[in-house]
Amino acid sequence: MMHQGAECIGEQDSLRRATQMMRDLSVGALPICGEDDRLKGIITDRDIVIKCCAEGKDLDSTTASELAHGLVWVEADSSVEEALEKMEQHQIRRLPVIEDKRIVGMVSEADLAKELPDNKLAEFVHRVYASS
Repeated sequence: MMHQGAECIGEQDSLRRATQMMRDLSVGALPICGEDDRLKGIITDRDIVIKCCAEGKDLDSTTASELAHGLVWVEADSSVEEALEKMEQHQIRRLPVIEDKRIVGMVSEADLAKELPDNKLAEFVHRVYASS
């Protein structure tokens, strides 16, 4: 169900670079990877707006690692139910997928919308957005 081949932003890359990558890839979130190519967190377009732009920080000097959050992921061999449970539990809309300690993809709401039956999708949306 995941979107394969997730591209990472480097932890020392600027938020301007993150916004450009999001634009070019048509995504709203990027995994943040370190020099060791390991997942360090995730950054969303909302994080950039709320925690950088609204705070008057500079997009060119603020790094992705400064806004990194949410080291929640699922193993590539996990079931759809496990992924849904993690997303619901942490109230997240995007979930990195890891295999052999490397990111191999992302599960997003759009992926869920394509794959889940309407009743399961509605239940997921209710649980994730209920406390938002």
